[in-house]
Formats: sequence, structure tokens, C-alpha cells
Amino acid sequence: MPNWTRRKILGLILVTLTIACSSAPIRELASLPGSLRLCEGREHEIRATIPFIRVRSVDDRLLVVRGSDERRGSSVSLVPKSMGHADLEFSLFGIIPLRQMAVDVVPQLRVFPGGHSIGVLIHAEGVLVTGLAPVTDSAGRTTYPARDAGIEVGDVVLEVCDVKVNGDAHIAALVEQCGAGGREVPVLIKKKNGSRLRLNIAPVLCRESQRYRIGMWVRDSAAGVGTLTFYDTAGVFGALGHVITDDETDRPIDVRDGRIVKATVTGIEEGKKGQPGEKIGVFLEEKDVMGEIYSNSRFGITGSLYSVPSNPFYDNPIPIGLAGEVREGPAEIITVVQGQRLERFAIDIQRIIRQAKPDGKGLIVRITDQGLLERTGGIVQGMSGSPIIQDGKLVGAVTHVFVNDPTRGYGVFIEWMIAEAGLHIDSGRVGRIDFGPSPYSAAG
Repeated sequence: MPNWTRRKILGLILVTLTIACSSAPIRELASLPGSLRLCEGREHEIRATIPFIRVRSVDDRLLVVRGSDERRGSSVSLVPKSMGHADLEFSLFGIIPLRQMAVDVVPQLRVFPGGHSIGVLIHAEGVLVTGLAPVTDSAGRTTYPARDAGIEVGDVVLEVCDVKVNGDAHIAALVEQCGAGGREVPVLIKKKNGSRLRLNIAPVLCRESQRYRIGMWVRDSAAGVGTLTFYDTAGVFGALGHVITDDETDRPIDVRDGRIVKATVTGIEEGKKGQPGEKIGVFLEEKDVMGEIYSNSRFGITGSLYSVPSNPFYDNPIPIGLAGEVREGPAEIITVVQGQRLERFAIDIQRIIRQAKPDGKGLIVRITDQGLLERTGGIVQGMSGSPIIQDGKLVGAVTHVFVNDPTRGYGVFIEWMIAEAGLHIDSGRVGRIDFGPSPYSAAG
């Protein structure tokens, strides 16, 4: 081929690329996620409506591409055939590579959606420092023993006098013992960044109480009402969809032990602009303990149920919808507004936030059910964890309400909650998936 012909062809290709790269279709291509997780045997459609773009699977035995027409551009159906990893290649004219998409094909998982109101009772690991107080000695001098030793609000006290602590009364007894013996109080604390530090605090004999004190307010437990999101036939559950934090310090609570109990909703404080509403709930008797809590993570609490509850809408478990399968449009939530009765309510998934790594705010939803709006004003506290169902699949859970618009809020992809519960995406609990690395208020 003569040099001028080769240069002409190359020039045409460069002109085509320049025009194409400035076009909306190319921007559409760039907006596709870099990776996608698909369930084995469940067809998935992606938009690839770009002329002259060819979509090809590197491994046709694992992933088949259907519907690609590189002359006109068309939506493409991906058909996962078997478990494993494959790459999709997007190329111009089938020759010039533009980008790749990593695709993981995983087995399907089915779980029961929740919606049940639950009381959450957590005892923290150690005790959380919620305040620092002055101590006045017998001479009338005011000091701050804990503060002066380096204790800060938000620290967690793990040990006092080399003994693991389990509450404020326990700490008070250990401090009194050291003070009476004329010794400083050795303390092991965990800082907000996770580091551990040993400090010595000089106790002061308080003039008012006549007891040795170190000037520290602490709390070792938390309680509240939320919503059960899902559970499997083995009793593994996930709830809330967001981490439980201490009200005063906003620090996540490290769980020593905890349990969930049955709760009943006795009333609703309606949500208004600038003022989130709330479910008014009452814990039932101690005998109504539903299960124990194992962890409190950024995607909610997980644990094990003592018995599997019933869901009047689902006699059998339903498939989960992976993040890549969720679409904008109608969906529904299940939650309790009165008593213990589960009800379904219509919502609209307004926006899907594609995430390169797991995060709690992947969906923006709006309540469209007029009946729910009349009864609650929208999303209210205590609704956190209400399962979101779309196209017969459990796709997420409500997590936060927009303070300035209670009809709208955030949701989390169910995929992240499933991972935190230690469930592989298959038929049972066989291990943990490794997913790698505001004007809103928690709705629970």
C-alpha cells in the first residue's frame, strides 16, 4: 500500500476518533462502570448505543454478548453462563480498543426480605467517654484529672487497673480502689483512629461525694428502634443499613454483645421540612428476644436469629438484585407504621450512584405512596433498614432521610449488606465476600 494511501486511512481514522470522542455516545461509553457483578444465568442489559463500537467478551464460555450491531449501535445483552471472571472489550470498528469492563459472574443468593420493627440493644466494647468533668478536692481546688492525663471525648476506655471494664459502676469501683491505696489509675484507651494508648490518671478525693474520682462521663450501651432488612433460612440477618453511632460523640459503637427484640410502633411523629419524623416504638418483653448481634458496621448490624420470622408477602426467599441490576424507576419498601403489621408502600428510585467501592449512599429514593405520605410525611427515623424491592428482587434498604425534604432519602445497595453479614452470593452462609477497598439524617 502506498504511503499516501496509508496516511489517508490513518487521517480518516483520527478524524473519526476526534469527532466521536467529543460526542454524547462516547461520554455515554465513559460513564459505564469499570466493573460489573452479574448473577449466573441472569441476563443483563447495558447501553452501548454507539455506532461503530463493537462489544466483545474475552471468554464466550463464561459470558456471551448478544445484540451488538457495530454499524448502528444497540443495547447489548450480557448472558452469564458460568461462574468466574471475564473482560468486556469496547472497540471502534472492532479494531481500535477504547476501554474494558471487568465482569465477575457469581452464583445467585435468595433471602427473605424483612420490614419488621425491631428494638436494638447494644453493649459496647469497653465504655465510651461522652464528657469530661471537673472534680473539686477537699481544699476547694477544681481539677480535671482525666482531661489533664490526655483523655478526650470519644475515646473508649478498655481497661482500668489492667482489668477489662464493663460499665461506669465497674470503673468507679476500680478508681476508688486505686485512690484509697494512694496509687494512680492506669487506663488503656482506644482512640478514634483505632490506636491504643496507656495513660496514668491521678484520682482526686471529691469533696462532695467523699469518693475518689477522675472526672469522666461514660456510657456502655445504646438502644433504639429500627427495621429488619433481610434474613436467610439459616437465621443470618442484616438490619438498619447504616452504622449505629453514639448520639453525643457521633462515634461508631464497637459491639461487645447485643441483641434484637420485637418492637411495636405505637405512634408516628410526622416528618416535616427541617425536622425529621420518628417512629415511636416500644420494646416488647425480654422473652421476645429475636436474636443476637455480632457486628455493627457501616452497612448496619448483622447477627443470628433464634427463630426465623414470617413475612406475609413472601412464603419463599427471593433473589437479591446486584448493584448493576438496579434501575431508576418504580419500586416498593416494606415497613411497619402501626403495631407490628408489615405493609408495602410505593417508592421511586430517582438516582443510582455508581460506586467504585462499597458505600452506604448508593440510591436516592422518593416516597410516592400517598397513604404513607399522609401517615408519616415520608421517611422517618426508625425506618432505617426497610427493604427496597424492585422487579421481584431485594435490591437495597432505606438508610437516611433528607432533612429538608422528608419525602426523599438515601438507600444502600443490598449487595454491601449481604457481604457484611458474611454471606457469599450463593445458597448459604459459607464465608465473606471481599469487595475491596450532609443534609440528611439517619432514618433509624
